[in-house]
Amino acid sequence: MNVPDPINLMFGGMDKLGPGANEQTLQALQLLPQRQFDVVVDAGCGTGRQTLALAQELGTLVHAVDSSKPFLDDLVQLATEAKIEELLEVHCMDMTDIPHAFRNVDLLWSECSAYNIGFSQALTTWAVALRPDAFAVVSELSWLKARVPDVVTEFFRTGYPDMASVPENVAIAENAGYTVLTTQALPRNAWTDGYYEILMPRAQALLDHPDNKVRALAAQIVREIDVFDVSDDSYGYVFYLLRRA
Repeated sequence: MNVPDPINLMFGGMDKLGPGANEQTLQALQLLPQRQFDVVVDAGCGTGRQTLALAQELGTLVHAVDSSKPFLDDLVQLATEAKIEELLEVHCMDMTDIPHAFRNVDLLWSECSAYNIGFSQALTTWAVALRPDAFAVVSELSWLKARVPDVVTEFFRTGYPDMASVPENVAIAENAGYTVLTTQALPRNAWTDGYYEILMPRAQALLDHPDNKVRALAAQIVREIDVFDVSDDSYGYVFYLLRRA
């Protein structure tokens, strides 16, 4: 009996697996004071929407790290179709193992994935792989307002209890040995365009799936999007542009 993969059913074939777009990726890249990098690592790359954007913009090899082989297979296919496969090297591994695989990284990039191991742990772990004065650009889910609707607070109490405000995350980065160059919040349409607008109908269609794990994930996604709709922009993903001290 084939057991359905809830993640693949929900996210398979999507161009992006989280909020963001090439426009925001390249805007963040342009804010860095350097544009030449020898060793570039994309941590938690997923299917690599931002990986391809970085490779094309920088014209240099990008090491794409993710623990999902199906996602990496999709990324290789996309790179081949874009005729930039020579600018991509995939590594099926956990993000926490990056220091064991890489040294003297010039630019570490991570969008919408650090939360999987915790923002503080991610920065501390990855710092070991970075050369002095190297850059890390990490997007992290952050509180953007002091006043948060009760339904949003309740959702993230269990969904992401460690979510912090931008000033708190700046302090976390500094304590992990980084200088914070600047921060940049993603606009609201970075969540909806090409992401939630695709996920919502998928999730609704899977609410009656015979597998309980698929139904549970579908219900979670529907709830997440409902909360976002009433959030009053009280939270969002924020790029933290960092330099290794």
